[in-house]
Amino acid sequence: MAKKKNNNLFERFSNWATMATGSSAAFIIAISTIVVWLITGPIFNYSDTWQLIINTGTTIITFLMVFLIQKSQNKDSKAIHLKLNELLASHQGASNRMVDIEDLSEIDLDQLHKFYVKLSDLAEKEDDLTCTHSIDAAEENHSSKQTGYKSKSHYARALKNRSTSGK
Repeated sequence: MAKKKNNNLFERFSNWATMATGSSAAFIIAISTIVVWLITGPIFNYSDTWQLIINTGTTIITFLMVFLIQKSQNKDSKAIHLKLNELLASHQGASNRMVDIEDLSEIDLDQLHKFYVKLSDLAEKEDDLTCTHSIDAAEENHSSKQTGYKSKSHYARALKNRSTSGK
């Protein structure tokens, strides 16, 4: 997909600031600022004003960076969710009910988590690690797989070996 030109001034500034502050040059500038501040300590007799300058500067920068970082994380998170939604929507065996679940309540997400724990327990009972289930058909898939599996010769041999080794 081609990149579209962004006309939003804050969005453009945010993207630029995120790239700039995450660079090696920004780190070197920050270290240099601290070194200059430390060197000027004896000149200003380590006064309260000297300390206040670095405290105020770092507080302001930290305050502004919190918003830039949050903006960047929100955009990245939205992009990741859209990519995952596309994968879910395009996969035949995936449940479309999982698309856009980030808008569910914490209680609903906990319920889904419990379901997947149960699904994991069901999968542990199977001999084939590649078996998968969708959220909508997990119990039925498990049951039909186990029934079909029991008719296969390797499953019958495994049961026979278990029963004879237990005697």
